[in-house]
Amino acid sequence: MERRYSVDVVRGAVMVLMALDHVRFFFNGLPCEPENLACTGGFLFLTRWVTHFCAPVFFLLAGTGAYLARAGGMPAARVCRFLWTRGLWLIALELTVIGFAWSFLPGSSFAGVIWALGWSMLVLAALVRLPTAWSAVFGVALITLHHLLDGVDPAALGRASWLWPFLHARGLTHLPWNGQPYFVLYPLIPSVGITAAGYALGAVLTRPEAARRRWLITAGLAMTAAFVMLRASNLYGYPPVASMHGAPASFEVQATPLLTVIAFLDTEKYPMSLQFILMTLGPALVVLGLLDGYRPGPGRRGWPARALLVFGRVPMAFYILHLYLIHLLAIGVAMAWGQPAAWLWQRAPRPHAYGHGLLFIYAMWVFVTLVLYVPCRWFEGVKRRHRWWWLRYL
Repeated sequence: MERRYSVDVVRGAVMVLMALDHVRFFFNGLPCEPENLACTGGFLFLTRWVTHFCAPVFFLLAGTGAYLARAGGMPAARVCRFLWTRGLWLIALELTVIGFAWSFLPGSSFAGVIWALGWSMLVLAALVRLPTAWSAVFGVALITLHHLLDGVDPAALGRASWLWPFLHARGLTHLPWNGQPYFVLYPLIPSVGITAAGYALGAVLTRPEAARRRWLITAGLAMTAAFVMLRASNLYGYPPVASMHGAPASFEVQATPLLTVIAFLDTEKYPMSLQFILMTLGPALVVLGLLDGYRPGPGRRGWPARALLVFGRVPMAFYILHLYLIHLLAIGVAMAWGQPAAWLWQRAPRPHAYGHGLLFIYAMWVFVTLVLYVPCRWFEGVKRRHRWWWLRYL
């Protein structure tokens, strides 16, 4: 089956945007969180908002890639085995290599996006043996109906209450085997549903080019329109509590037009609300449709897309490398600028005297992206030239 270059380009684009958010996290010297309507601004919020597309597209295209592998001739049993082994591998990475990259403290970790992606693959491993329509129904149901669980009181679950943050309500939980607190950033619902829906989306991408482009653009526009309707009406699809960063749960008209636009786009990401999913995946599907049929060509005009192709084909290598590079750069820059650096490898809050503004953050983002292109291009070439089984896990 012909390779879908558009999928690689979109995946590469969200990887690069993700790096912007993580550069902002490590170098942030701004007065408040981008979602805080009391002190945010247009450029600050936009810097955060464009990175919202990353997580849902990760989950969606993980499922799509599994379907395309099967459509390309990989037996269902082999796809199933790959999904559950890679799922366990991702969870192990989150608890070790990735957890250490965030803190530089041995044994430190939290339930982040790679952890949730690993569990999503484990669930998808069971779904691939069923008709594709089952994955579609399961995924769409989780995405659209998960807000019915918003009112669940974890205390009502008794001894199993510690599981609820892992499933649906982000925040601290206490592990029953040692009593230690553990932070859950990405609950599994609805992340698992997005991956399942992505698997069903793979069936669309096997249709003739004109038909799949029409479906992608129509579905994307419909999802975007549904977001606008739900957000404007506060009818459904938002959590009952404010964001962990201070954003209100429902939409309200603000004192200025700019703040009103920010409030409209400021949907809940942890866990991903229905409004958040529609706001991000709707435009993502439109972009996939517009890029459908893309093939890399020679010349200077095509180099941005070719660079994104490289990043999109080695997403896990990019993810691990970018965390370590950004964290090490943050330490080096702090020392060079005479700012406090010890908190970057200790369990300590961010000092008030630390950090940089948006222009510096964007400059570091460009620098990180350019530096990572070299090892990622080398590794992409290794994956293209060799068929060693372990390369599929990186």
